[in-house]
Amino acid sequence: MPRKFDQKKMDWIFGKARYAYDCESITKSLSEPIWDMLDRGGKRWRPTLLILTAEALGGKLNEIIDFVAICELVHNGSLVVDDIEDGSQLRRGKPCLHRIFTLDVAVNAGNGMYFLPLTVLRDRRGKLPDKVLLTAYEIYSQEMINLHAGQGLDIWWHNGHRDPSIDEYLQMCAYKTGTLARMSAKIAAVVCGGTPAQVEAFGRFAEAIGVAFQIQDDLLNIVGDKFVGHETGEDIHEGKRTLMVIHSFQNGTPQDAARLREILKLHTTDEHLIKEAIALLKKSNSLEYAQKRAKEIISRAWRDLRRL
Repeated sequence: MPRKFDQKKMDWIFGKARYAYDCESITKSLSEPIWDMLDRGGKRWRPTLLILTAEALGGKLNEIIDFVAICELVHNGSLVVDDIEDGSQLRRGKPCLHRIFTLDVAVNAGNGMYFLPLTVLRDRRGKLPDKVLLTAYEIYSQEMINLHAGQGLDIWWHNGHRDPSIDEYLQMCAYKTGTLARMSAKIAAVVCGGTPAQVEAFGRFAEAIGVAFQIQDDLLNIVGDKFVGHETGEDIHEGKRTLMVIHSFQNGTPQDAARLREILKLHTTDEHLIKEAIALLKKSNSLEYAQKRAKEIISRAWRDLRRL
């Protein structure tokens, strides 16, 4: 993704113009918001997972390194869209993209990040077997479908339409957070010649990391100070049905569960109400439950992967 478009870079990414390109406007509307987001950093653990998967199967770094753009740009694009859907103010310590570049530019840039990194696969034509490229495209498209299913469930639940079960919540996490990790590992495994069993096993392990990561992220939102640009207790404000909330609904007293549901329904920014909700989660031992469940998910997935 160039920081500044010229005619040559426009031709490379978009193809030859039938009429004429406006390089400056594409730079302003696409490059600048995308690089504003990417320059903020992030954990970048999905690209690392892709590289580690490739190395575990004997792949060479110079043959796989460009593929990290797929998972990382898609992830950042999903954050841009997620911030718009949640009405968030901050991302990684700075105002969200829609607050800097306007809503329409941010939506377009976020969606653009879903597709621009596919140039990596396009540019491998003739360098990788057709079957490998087709499988990589199929993995990408299926995981993007899953990503939107997971996000849809999360939105529906935190708007108070329904309280999910623990297993339904974990499946949502497998799609919302696990899917891009699974995409990273499976694409790496396919490109590096992994067997179908290895591709699936690495994918399941990566998904488990994603689910556990989401649980840990939710925990940090409750117990942490300001972290990675988020506000502490933001999930309470959004009314999110996290693993801790679901566990508290099921294991707290009926009065406590009713009060927690009432606070979540308010979508409040009141610090005292947010602290009250956190106290209810602690009272039902839901934080400890979430920590334990995350560790169990990782341990079980690792045992399955080691067998291969």
